[in-house]
Amino acid sequence: MRILVLDSALARCAAAIVVDDEVVAQRQGERTTGRTGHAHEATLPTMARDVIRSAGRELDLIAVTVGPGSFTGIRAGIALAHGIGLALGLTVIGVTVGEAIADAFPHLGARELWVATASRRGHLFLEREGDIVSLAEDALPTLSGKVAVAGSAAMQVAARLAARGDNVMLTDARYPAQRHIASVAARRHAGELPPLLAQPLYVDPPEARLPASGARPPPQSSGS
Repeated sequence: MRILVLDSALARCAAAIVVDDEVVAQRQGERTTGRTGHAHEATLPTMARDVIRSAGRELDLIAVTVGPGSFTGIRAGIALAHGIGLALGLTVIGVTVGEAIADAFPHLGARELWVATASRRGHLFLEREGDIVSLAEDALPTLSGKVAVAGSAAMQVAARLAARGDNVMLTDARYPAQRHIASVAARRHAGELPPLLAQPLYVDPPEARLPASGARPPPQSSGS
């Protein structure tokens, strides 16, 4: 299966073509800071164009990361995925950051995998066993056993767990790899995983809120 992978949920964006678990074309941006999502919005379409050209447009599926992560980056990647899918007649499959990283660790034994993604203002997203929550770095759940930690906020989380005496293993996985995003999408497409809409996965509530008085009233015609 030939899969176009688009990943722009975190601080590094990438586009790739994965054929039977092998990356055959790839464009990857450097890690960004500041307005991450806006940088991805500008660079990801060019990356996608380049890898699609290298694949000769012979594609079977599109896999896109849906979050958790950057609000703007997630929207940019998903909008691009749906646009390409519509143009080429391809199905678009959503994959979470945690699912893709977990695909790289099939043999952890008794250790539970925590994927910790940096959020904002001292908070993080924690994905484990299919559950995703947003919480403060100093409010990590109590462990019932051993844990392995991955993700962009893995070092902070592992340090806090170790400081309170938990049995923690720090992995070297910080970002999802393109072939693992493709692997999860292929299994989801085959019905081996529960369906997941290729829509933005927002864990935190939106920062923008309507005023207490409600939305503005509709404008009145000058002739009324």
